[in-house]
Amino acid sequence: MTRVTIKSISAAFAATALTWLASGALNLAAQSTAEKKPGPLPRLADGHPDLSGVWWGGADVGGRRPGGAGPGRPPGGGTPPVTFPSLYQPWAAERAKTLSDKDDPTLKCTPTAFGTLNVRLWNVGAVGQIVATPKLVVLLSETFHDYQLVPTDGRPHRDDQPPTFRGDAVGRWDGDTLVIDTKNFTDDTWMSAEGRVSFHSDALRIVERYRRVDANTLEIEATVEDPKVLTGPWTVSKQTLQLAPFDTLLSLNCASDEAPAMIQSASQPKK
Repeated sequence: MTRVTIKSISAAFAATALTWLASGALNLAAQSTAEKKPGPLPRLADGHPDLSGVWWGGADVGGRRPGGAGPGRPPGGGTPPVTFPSLYQPWAAERAKTLSDKDDPTLKCTPTAFGTLNVRLWNVGAVGQIVATPKLVVLLSETFHDYQLVPTDGRPHRDDQPPTFRGDAVGRWDGDTLVIDTKNFTDDTWMSAEGRVSFHSDALRIVERYRRVDANTLEIEATVEDPKVLTGPWTVSKQTLQLAPFDTLLSLNCASDEAPAMIQSASQPKK
């Protein structure tokens, strides 16, 4: 079902929830849902796990993800994870001090090289879709007209393509884990958006590992290297995604003619 349909269903459910609550049926339904186990792991015709689906963290942009997780905010408190900028070489750390919200490339509809919520599939959003076949995996994001084609038939990286915002990706299977190796980036994007200063160089390389744990859960791990600006590799915290209750993405366009106003707004001193 589509996301629009889900909104209609949610409205209808809200209208009947009071009756359920009065009879105690709502609590019983919640208990039954919690005890229900995910279905079997779907597989492609070649036997590898099928990663297809719309994946999110339990909430869309602006929503609260389960556990309150987010960049730099581990669930339950504790020490914040290492970030890309925290590994800058001294000269890069000094350069970062000269940049701010107004310099964020996404204000001009330029995508990130990685992802604001540390999930590259999402780019600057909080929802992504995977369409998998035995020889090709397609990664789609709602934002910035973003897609990535990942061949899994053993071919090497292309040598006939100039650097791009999102790089050149190839995939391979390591057991039931899809390993995606991406390089050949431009150096004019940031790793994240929303004013999080995180420039990189053209030596950026990202290796991700996608593992579908069960029918409803996808785990993603990533290692990022950029020897021109970092003191060492950045190991990204494991991200756990859930299968969303809708089967298609919305198209969230970015209007470049709004860039001057957004840059001016980002340039205003924070109160």
